[in-house]
Amino acid sequence: MAAEPQSFAAQVSEWASAELDRAEAVFQTSAQEVANEVRKPVVEGGRMPVDLGNLRRSLMASTSDMPLVKPDQTTFTDAGIELVISGAELGGVVYLGFQAAYAARMNYGFVGQDSLGRTYNQTGYGFVDAVSQRWPQIVAEAEAKVRSRVEAGPAPQS
Repeated sequence: MAAEPQSFAAQVSEWASAELDRAEAVFQTSAQEVANEVRKPVVEGGRMPVDLGNLRRSLMASTSDMPLVKPDQTTFTDAGIELVISGAELGGVVYLGFQAAYAARMNYGFVGQDSLGRTYNQTGYGFVDAVSQRWPQIVAEAEAKVRSRVEAGPAPQS
């Protein structure tokens, strides 16, 4: 027996729901790409200086507030950024912030004496700035990825 044809309203509703799902996927994919790019090491073509990886691990994601710098904390562990981003809803905000106190100095550079009396003439790496300037391209690339997944259809069942 053939399936009953859908009404026009049902077809439009189904299309609109699918479009919202795709838009949310673009949002989440874009946010994840920003997190990946900002942490990409210099040796892999990124701008993040990596010695022991602590600065990279200090990046945190939140959907409620900007993560705060933790000046008294010196060691960080990965904070489950992927889980936060995958739970972010379309229309919401994903905040990404470094918790390591020296993150700003590594990004922007620092000339002068620090609070411990050490003198620096350090050039910044610009890892945050470089990625934020790429935001329009990151969204376009995410949209293309999501579109290609949709056009490819569901993965075959085994």
